[in-house]
Amino acid sequence: MQRIIAGALVILGISVLAAVVYFWTPNQRSFDKAGAIEAAKAYKARIIRDRFGVPHIYGQRNADVAFGLAIAHAQDDWATFEEVIRFSRGELARANGKSAAVTDYLISAIGVKDATTGQYDRDISPAAQPILEGYAAGLNYFCATQKGACSKDIAPLTSHDIVAGFVSRQPFFYGFDEAISELFASSDEERQSKRDDLAKARQAFFRTENGGEFGSNAMAVAPARSADGHTRLMVNSHQPFTGPVAWYEARVKSEEGWDAIGALFPGSPFILVGTTPQLAWAFTVNKPDLTDVFELEVDNQKKPMRYRLDGQWREFERDEATFRVKLFGPFSLPVKRAILRTVHGPVFETPSGWYAVSFAGYRDLGAIDHYRAMNFASNYGEWRAAFEAQGLPSLNAVYADKTGKIGYFYNAKIPVRSSEIDWSRPAPGNNSALLWQGVRPFSEVPQIIDPQSGYVGNANNTPFEASALGDVQNTVNFPPHYGIDNRTTNRGRRLLELYLNDPSITDKEFIAYKMDDSYSDGSRIDIFVKDLIARPEVKGDPALNGAVELLASWDRRANKENRAAALAILTAQASLGYTYQGTDVTIKDPVEALKTIVNKLNTGFGRIDPEWGEVNRLIRGDVSLPLDGGPDTLRAIYSLGDPADGALTASFGDTYVMAVDWSPTGAQRIRTIHQFGAATLDPSSPHYADQTILFAKKGWKTPPMDLDTVLSEAVSDLIYPAAR
Repeated sequence: MQRIIAGALVILGISVLAAVVYFWTPNQRSFDKAGAIEAAKAYKARIIRDRFGVPHIYGQRNADVAFGLAIAHAQDDWATFEEVIRFSRGELARANGKSAAVTDYLISAIGVKDATTGQYDRDISPAAQPILEGYAAGLNYFCATQKGACSKDIAPLTSHDIVAGFVSRQPFFYGFDEAISELFASSDEERQSKRDDLAKARQAFFRTENGGEFGSNAMAVAPARSADGHTRLMVNSHQPFTGPVAWYEARVKSEEGWDAIGALFPGSPFILVGTTPQLAWAFTVNKPDLTDVFELEVDNQKKPMRYRLDGQWREFERDEATFRVKLFGPFSLPVKRAILRTVHGPVFETPSGWYAVSFAGYRDLGAIDHYRAMNFASNYGEWRAAFEAQGLPSLNAVYADKTGKIGYFYNAKIPVRSSEIDWSRPAPGNNSALLWQGVRPFSEVPQIIDPQSGYVGNANNTPFEASALGDVQNTVNFPPHYGIDNRTTNRGRRLLELYLNDPSITDKEFIAYKMDDSYSDGSRIDIFVKDLIARPEVKGDPALNGAVELLASWDRRANKENRAAALAILTAQASLGYTYQGTDVTIKDPVEALKTIVNKLNTGFGRIDPEWGEVNRLIRGDVSLPLDGGPDTLRAIYSLGDPADGALTASFGDTYVMAVDWSPTGAQRIRTIHQFGAATLDPSSPHYADQTILFAKKGWKTPPMDLDTVLSEAVSDLIYPAAR
């Protein structure tokens, strides 16, 4: 009996040991810290931080500057770097658990790793490769020298990791994931669960809540429309205040011609929006239809091996996604999932069948050289050439330069596809005539160059509102199968009302218009409020008399002193969603929404008419400041929280803002502001919240652009790698 028990214990012990080995999360990478420090000796960067802690990186070579940029940014935001790296590697579930499993699968399915490893030498230019390598070396140096800062599964990083960050990001900007999510649109519990999982992928990338959609503003005015003959451009991309796509300011200058200042995301070795001495650019998100879904005919619905195309059975391209899902402590579950692809693209199984997806940016590494070309462009022709290469699948661009040229470009890799079917629905996947036949050239997208009106602008609205009526292109030149979005926004309306109604714009007006906090007459929220207070069930409810009077008095502004804005804006949000975009989306009955917000405001503030600035707050550490602006106003502030609990926290919208202008003589003036400060994650730093007061007051700082000036106000001046 004792032998039996002993044997059983041995078997049990072996089983437990096997389980521990199976579930133990291995360290996938061996990081040679000494090797990383030695490799860093091939670079030399000078990082000077100005009085706001913003890094100014100087180096002899472009690669030296990239090395320094990586170190400076990592010092201020390393935890976010780790999020970005895990996301682009398809290893997020390893740290975040089950909620990130779909994200990891999606990264594998769209071929991020295959593209970055298999196409790097072919698709990344010789000019870009040293920059990528220098940037990766800077991150490795940071991990090697900052004890305990980096998780053990992150370093070493390679240039492939940097490229993967771009490949994995681009499709999310135009809504590729949303198209896949529509395949699971149903009240069915299984489908809804899949949609929720896909929403988590978007949240992991954008760090969003409550369906918040990012807007952006970008405006340029030519000398002919300026009161003083200046050329002006506004960079005003709306992003989350924190996370993987929150802006970070930096200035870069090499002796090989790299000379720029602007903003970038963690993991980017280039300025993404900003200016050089000669030219400046801004981006806003557009939503071209760059994703098509194809319903497949397969040989076996449960376990397909082939799909039919033109009457012939074809084998799927097969791959496998392998990742680990965190359980607890050091334990994780190894997961393997099959990946199928067709000539259309990756395949997804849904309760109603199998679908393949074609999308712009699939296995495309072109964004790297697109941003490199913009950073190094010295004139309009060189800047435009970056777009003509079509490495960036989407985004509106607004341009201005010291010669007085301005332009707007609806950048989109529009597929050449059949005009015979409705592409808003899944297309038959068994007909090769419906396959994409390449991409339309950049010359065919909507664009406006040097308009007679002297103005271009975009606020995520249709490109056919980007300038004066006589300057925009005719919509008949862009048929429906081009997939160009035709939405409008309150911000787009206000741009036209402000900039185009002023024939001689002063500098003060150019800035003031950007900070506008009004909703247009006829905007969606205006129509909503007027309709709401006219409803018989509202007018006839004595309990709502005060709310009706307050809403009727609202002047459609979101200034911080406004006492009707909170009730109007929060009720509209509760009923219509977060952005007031679209025309027929209602998520809650308007009357019920009004009653809910009345109760919440009374609970949180003791009244239904608190000043908007009491509700709408910029909160950072111990700082809490009132803000003007709201959702879809040009002064864009999107706040999160429950008004029943008190103040809401501004969480995305206006973040990094830059105003650039050139005088008639070519002298450049740059003004910038950040919602927080350069020290993204360090509450003990003096630069954690040192720009908040300026931001809340709609003020600006002027970055020093020459070496002597930055040295005169420097808070630090260090050479990397440091002598050891």
